[in-house]
Amino acid sequence: MIARLNGTVVSKTIDQVIIDVNGVGYQVSVPLSSFYQLEEDNVATLHIYTHVREDALQLFGFQTLDEKQMFILLLSISGIGPKVALNILSHMDCHDLRDCLIQEDAKRLATLPGIGKKTADRLVLELREKARKLQPEQGPHPAATPHQPAAENHHDDALSALINLGYKEKQAGAALARLTDEFSSMEEMLKAALKQLSH
Repeated sequence: MIARLNGTVVSKTIDQVIIDVNGVGYQVSVPLSSFYQLEEDNVATLHIYTHVREDALQLFGFQTLDEKQMFILLLSISGIGPKVALNILSHMDCHDLRDCLIQEDAKRLATLPGIGKKTADRLVLELREKARKLQPEQGPHPAATPHQPAAENHHDDALSALINLGYKEKQAGAALARLTDEFSSMEEMLKAALKQLSH
């Protein structure tokens, strides 16, 4: 069972990275919080959850143990698989999610892509007590890594990323259309669009 990886980020896409550890490339699915911070050719450490199925072995990586604990907690809910759990953590910080569960804020949870009112109610009902027992890590959240400047328009990449994250094309396009700033990277544009969509 793989629990932790430390190696060089060879490549990254919106939902996964490849980490080279002593010449072996591990494909790891990650939430947006990790996607924003991991940089190609840099050394990274990820806490790993190994998901074993009959036809596949999947690795899910997180930069903090808090995220990994919350991911495992979400998987304990019937009907919540790794993809949905990762999607939840891509749209809501694990500490905010913990607060939502403890405060029984199902209305906010229901706004997440792929999570309707019934699922949000079930998350609160089944996880509020377990969430109280989670002990957050001490210390500040990791600082964002500066991004490399880029001149090209990142609209199409950001639109594709939003659709992959569960938003409708029309909804994602409208959020991007409301952005007025210039962005040096697709990640920055994606963050701004997600902020629009969360309002």
